[in-house]
Amino acid sequence: MTTNKDKDDNQQHSSSGRGFASMDEDKQREIASKGGKAAHEKGTAHEFDSDEAREAGKAAHEKGTAHEFDSEEAREAGRKGGKAAHENNAREAGSKGGHSGSGSSTRGGTSEQHAKAGSQSHKNK
Repeated sequence: MTTNKDKDDNQQHSSSGRGFASMDEDKQREIASKGGKAAHEKGTAHEFDSDEAREAGKAAHEKGTAHEFDSEEAREAGRKGGKAAHENNAREAGSKGGHSGSGSSTRGGTSEQHAKAGSQSHKNK
């Protein structure tokens, strides 16, 4: 009789030992990451609009597969997002010959301030 463990072992390593499906998860992830980066560089990667992202998140929560952030993860995500937004704004202002501070459509503040605000907002929930 075949057990679930036997099935899992067979899925991780095909009998031929070749192909993407026979690779370990880390190797698959590495290859997929390279493909995603290449698609973004080429401009052919799919980018979710806010409606698609909302639907994907809703579906993941309904299935129970959505990642639930703890406060430290939320703080780190907020820090990274704030930093990326500021870098993008500075780059756009530089390419337009403008100043990053004047007429900016984003809210100001350092990435540390954004992270602190994010952690404070999670305390209220």
